[in-house]
Amino acid sequence: MRIRKLTHVFVDTIPDALDEGILYVCIRFGTAAHLCCCGCRNEVITPITPSDWTFSFDGETISLVPSIGNWSFDCRSHYWIQRNRIRWAPTWTRVQIECARALDRAEKAQRYSRWRIIARSCRAVRDLAARARRRSGW
Repeated sequence: MRIRKLTHVFVDTIPDALDEGILYVCIRFGTAAHLCCCGCRNEVITPITPSDWTFSFDGETISLVPSIGNWSFDCRSHYWIQRNRIRWAPTWTRVQIECARALDRAEKAQRYSRWRIIARSCRAVRDLAARARRRSGW
């Protein structure tokens, strides 16, 4: 039976056994989890990071962005969680899924390569500062 609405619960850790109809949100570990809303009972884990999912809490309801695409499950369910409600989306073809995965990998690579460049720049500045200190006798 398809779920139409989730109840959110903020937790310190994601429980070992998930209950149907509950969206567990763990700020501490940046993770949300629920059982697939199609009723297949597969566990859906959504990492909350700038390159995965983001969530908003308006004081009463939770929304997750982007959509939940359970492409690895037999059900291949696809839905949005908006204000604790499930909005079902069309099923994607294998080509659409592969294109979305490739785009996701490319966006993550671009995002994290920027961090590597920043880290290298910071190391270079730190090394220059250390050499300058040594030369000046600090």
